[in-house]
Amino acid sequence: MSDSENRSPASSAPRRRPAMLLLTALVFGTIGIAWGAWWAIEARHHVDTDDAYVAGDVVQITPQIAGTVLAIHADDTDQVRPGTVLVELDPADAQVALDQAEAALARTVREVRTLFATGASLDATVAQRQSDLARARDDLRRREALTGTGAVSGEELQHARSTVNAAEAALANAREQRASNHALIDNTTVEQHPSVAQAAAKVEEAWLALQRARLPAPIAGQVVKRSVQVGTRVSPGQPLMAVVPLDSLWVEANFKESQLGGMHPGQRAVLTADLYGSKVEYHGRVVGLAAGTGSAFALLPAQNATGNWIKVVQRVPVRIALDPEELKAHPLRIGLSMVVDVDRRDPGDGQPLASAGVTARRSSEAMPSLADGARQRVEAIVAANLGAAVSRGAPVAGSPVAGTPVAGTPVAGTPAGHAPLAVLR
Repeated sequence: MSDSENRSPASSAPRRRPAMLLLTALVFGTIGIAWGAWWAIEARHHVDTDDAYVAGDVVQITPQIAGTVLAIHADDTDQVRPGTVLVELDPADAQVALDQAEAALARTVREVRTLFATGASLDATVAQRQSDLARARDDLRRREALTGTGAVSGEELQHARSTVNAAEAALANAREQRASNHALIDNTTVEQHPSVAQAAAKVEEAWLALQRARLPAPIAGQVVKRSVQVGTRVSPGQPLMAVVPLDSLWVEANFKESQLGGMHPGQRAVLTADLYGSKVEYHGRVVGLAAGTGSAFALLPAQNATGNWIKVVQRVPVRIALDPEELKAHPLRIGLSMVVDVDRRDPGDGQPLASAGVTARRSSEAMPSLADGARQRVEAIVAANLGAAVSRGAPVAGSPVAGTPVAGTPVAGTPAGHAPLAVLR
């Protein structure tokens, strides 16, 4: 047998071992280099957290007046539209108060009309008193001229002087009455008179109270936390239920303080929800970073000035806006867990954050100002009790303004079947 044939497999194994070790080292080295390059180029710019949760507005439905609940038109989990009536209160007390306020306004308008009419009468009275005084003085001068001739007795002359004194006193009294009346009506009109304005404010207050007996939904959303029951006596500000707009949710991601370097509003974020798993991704934007850590705004803030202090990594809430289209395709609920990844290299593309998914609920078209309806009702009552067309220009001087409304015309804004008590014809 030759020498090569006499070699055993065991003798060749030590020769292959260095090659295997070298190959293994090359493989792991390549993996390490690749991972390091990937970390240096991509991963080090990303920060992620699974301490993130869905958040949203919780719009409380509270009454503005006290009353007894007559009807409830929505329950938990119901979807409501803007303007949908959720709760109705008993309007009887508010209706009575409105009727009284309307009657008081009508009476005040007529009283102020009387003031203007009295002003014209007092002007005429002053003119008459001036004429009486002039005639009395003429009579006195004629008698004084005849005193030396003996044609006029001393008693008659004294009566003429008394008549002049009485005419002067009557003129002074008429002028004082006219001044007193003009102090109440000068530089104003019937509509703008302070007494009318005060009564009109009472009508507006009563009108608003009556309208507020119906509580509409300010926004579209889902009803939650209904606590009110039919027949309950509620007070202003008492929470009855809440509406959550599920189309304008966002995510509160709690990042460690060591992850916040380089993070700023406008950066893109990729999110996944435990509800759908990693197969569904949401694309959002950083809206802003909170002004402090979660512990700083806690009910009982941490007191670190103690001898047994232990450092704990703090977390700062970061608000992430969601894409409304993705949110519509895959709805979320408040409180669901999310995983958030933020790319800190992204400088942001200048897109307004409001259009990036945050729908600010600052006003509601479903709840228009009720003051317009109240003002229209006041104007109708005033016009109906003026007895003349309203002149909004110069102040009324001594007489009511012209133009008579048609008797029996209903007041604008009067509920069906309710006759306005204030239109006193």
